[in-house]
Amino acid sequence: MTHQPLPAPTDKSERRFLNEQELANRWGLSPKTLQRWRGTGKGPLFAKFSKKVGYPLDGQDGVLDWEKRILYRSTSERAYA
Repeated sequence: MTHQPLPAPTDKSERRFLNEQELANRWGLSPKTLQRWRGTGKGPLFAKFSKKVGYPLDGQDGVLDWEKRILYRSTSERAYA
């Protein structure tokens, strides 16, 4: 029996995820803060892989998109990218 190799993923078909620790390090937060945000519905979208949590980096509502949407020009005006 021969196994066929899996096709190489394309940029659009491969979705990258950050784990909780990677995102906490990226933003200078504690993992507990991200856990609290998940419980209250704050923060970027996440996926559950059994007991592990992953945050999509790219795409609509991913980490990069969320970072763009929370930008402000001043304390009184929100900046829209």
